[in-house]
Amino acid sequence: MPPRHRARARRSVVCGAVAAAVLVTGSVAAGAYSLGRSPDAALRAVSSAPPSEPPSGTPQPAEVTVDLDTVLAAAVEPVVARSGASLSVAVLDTVSGESAVYGEETYDTASIVKVDILAALLLAAQDAGRSLTPQEKTQAAAMIRLSDNTAATALWQTIGGAQGLDAANELLGLTETAGAGAWGLTQTTARDQLALLQAVFGTDSMLGEASRTYLQGLMEQISTDQDWGVSAAGSGWALKNGWMPRTATGLWDVNSIGRVSVDGRMCLLAVLSDGHATKEAGIELVEAAARKAVSSL
Repeated sequence: MPPRHRARARRSVVCGAVAAAVLVTGSVAAGAYSLGRSPDAALRAVSSAPPSEPPSGTPQPAEVTVDLDTVLAAAVEPVVARSGASLSVAVLDTVSGESAVYGEETYDTASIVKVDILAALLLAAQDAGRSLTPQEKTQAAAMIRLSDNTAATALWQTIGGAQGLDAANELLGLTETAGAGAWGLTQTTARDQLALLQAVFGTDSMLGEASRTYLQGLMEQISTDQDWGVSAAGSGWALKNGWMPRTATGLWDVNSIGRVSVDGRMCLLAVLSDGHATKEAGIELVEAAARKAVSSL
């Protein structure tokens, strides 16, 4: 297994609204009626009086802040500890903009890199002012929907391999991903995969609207036998999974990235993991972590 590297930067980066600050102020006005003064006059006097100021030096309610990374870690760590595997999660609520990351290590991408490969191809086509060729479209559909490796290798060569992927990722804002000689061994972090998903599903992206719509559409049409992973956390999903046994250890890498709808909120979610005895064990952990990530926050 290739050596791990710590992520270069840590940004406090979840799904759902989190209480930030609650300020409660209140005042009760009360007074006694004086002799010769009608109740109506007394009420008018109270209602017209200026609001009272709190006495000087009165302590004000403190703003409450929540470390979203800590909340996510508390939800995910028990699940990971029972598995004996290694896992990292990144999640973003696209409405509130709140996000969090658990885990800093790098992982093999396996087949989730196929989203990155197609994004690089679409960027190159945009730069050349052209559409994808019929052959490229056929290969792209097979690569994303069916996770076809032959199609991925062909498009990997089209974009210029690791060098082409790295150049595209610089434009897309991925700073913790590095292409490898074999596309499945590309190294990445959950945080960087969240950045890729933002480039695919967000509007502030180097990918044009037509390119984003095309890539989203393919991720919404994953074959039924690959409908697992982040899709377990919600509905209205669009995803890409990756799985790969490592010959050196016999253990499995299992990853899943995509978009899900949770209680009417759209979330972007990336779960990366390795060290599983079986593919099925990896899928079980990835799905459990995905559900914890979107429900606990």
